[in-house]
Amino acid sequence: MPTTTRTSATTIAKTIAATAMQSASFESTFPIMGGLTWQRTFHAMYATPIGPRDIVLGNVVWMAIRLTMIAAIFTVVMAVFGAVASPLILLAIPAAVLTGLAFATPITAFSATQRTPEKFNVLFRFGITPLFLFSGTFFPISNLPPLLQPIAWLSPLWHGVELTRGLALGTIVDEPLLALIHVAVLVAIVAIGLDVAFRTIERRLVRG
Repeated sequence: MPTTTRTSATTIAKTIAATAMQSASFESTFPIMGGLTWQRTFHAMYATPIGPRDIVLGNVVWMAIRLTMIAAIFTVVMAVFGAVASPLILLAIPAAVLTGLAFATPITAFSATQRTPEKFNVLFRFGITPLFLFSGTFFPISNLPPLLQPIAWLSPLWHGVELTRGLALGTIVDEPLLALIHVAVLVAIVAIGLDVAFRTIERRLVRG
């Protein structure tokens, strides 16, 4: 495999996960607040037979569709410019979507507790941006100080970056157990985030 192709595949694939994180974070902040506080469209939905779980799941499905389109565009660009190192790159699309949802669901739960957007600035400045820079997207986390490395390991983005990188290079088949661990961690975060989002949005809808 040419070195340039390998490098390009690695860089773009890792960027897929990071872009999914950023897009999902935006989709789960202001639109959620808009539905609960500004336009109150969620309250209008709640006045129908639709329940809080339906509202949450509907928004999460829409986020997943958006993330799928973004990841698919990245994959097509990789193919057009010859940066595809393995056909497994197609699986990077659902991996990126899962990474995005691992951020979207807990942030949705957080957004449902807010009535003003001021804390979103803190979230992006001190949460999303540092993770984008220090979760293995641009350099291995082994280059970080030893005290910071465990924090990076806990980041959903690191798990997503490792998945997309392995799929882009085709090396994921060499460590299938590690890949399953990455998937399991992301799925667990999504499940927990969904459960909390169900409860926080229901609480807001009931209280008005």
